[in-house]
Amino acid sequence: MSTLKTIFITGVSSGFGRAIAYQALQAGHKVIGTVRNPEDLKEFEVINASRAFGRILDVRNADDINKIVAEVESTVGPVDVLINNAGYGHEGIMEESSMEEIRHQFDVNVFGCIAMIKAVVPFMRQRRQGRILNITSMGGYITMPGISDYCGSKFAMVGISESLSKELYPFNIYVTSVAPGSFRTDWAGRSMVRTPRKIADYDKIFDPIRQAREEKSGNQLGDPVKAANAILNLINAEQPPAHLILGSDAFELIRNHIDSFRNDMNSWESLTRSTDG
Repeated sequence: MSTLKTIFITGVSSGFGRAIAYQALQAGHKVIGTVRNPEDLKEFEVINASRAFGRILDVRNADDINKIVAEVESTVGPVDVLINNAGYGHEGIMEESSMEEIRHQFDVNVFGCIAMIKAVVPFMRQRRQGRILNITSMGGYITMPGISDYCGSKFAMVGISESLSKELYPFNIYVTSVAPGSFRTDWAGRSMVRTPRKIADYDKIFDPIRQAREEKSGNQLGDPVKAANAILNLINAEQPPAHLILGSDAFELIRNHIDSFRNDMNSWESLTRSTDG
């Protein structure tokens, strides 16, 4: 694979998607970026008239995804890298959240990513090369109250990514789950969907978390531009990892979670082994 790539990024109108697309264009790559409306399309394409190719897409529509990927392959060129970035956070106590809200979270964060993968993989497999980067979250490894369906969607994509990496490795297609911690994007601000509070029993455990998240929004430790550059480092790595954590907060939280999980395994080892025939 050459140094300069054709990169397909979903959700480039804000957050990580915007940062990755901008840094990729600055580095000389071609970028196909998906947005949801014509205004964002114009804003994206004006960044670089010759190498920024915008497409309007709702990742919940698999038919549109297949058509756009096929069209891009024939007009812009072979897609070297897919960055599955489109997604959002839903904050809500499970008991208070509607099934419609929970299904929508998985439709965008999981099934939208799967549809994109299924659209690009046949082309990559035929060429025997490609990179797929799924932007997951530290919430795909650790959990906290009030974002159970968000964490569930990210846990799903971490598992899918790891399994997919083993399926596609023989074809020189590398899959990486990229798990950011807290970054100065709009994930916890305008982009987050919040279910209204209803049940007082949850006030003590959840209201302080919601308040702290709202207050912290825009002041997180992580720099999206540095994250974008770290992500772009992966696309030319000879052996990219199956998992990449971004941010010291995510690193510490995930490491502590792994240590706690290991301790639980060791503490209950005798009961675990007692089930052997």
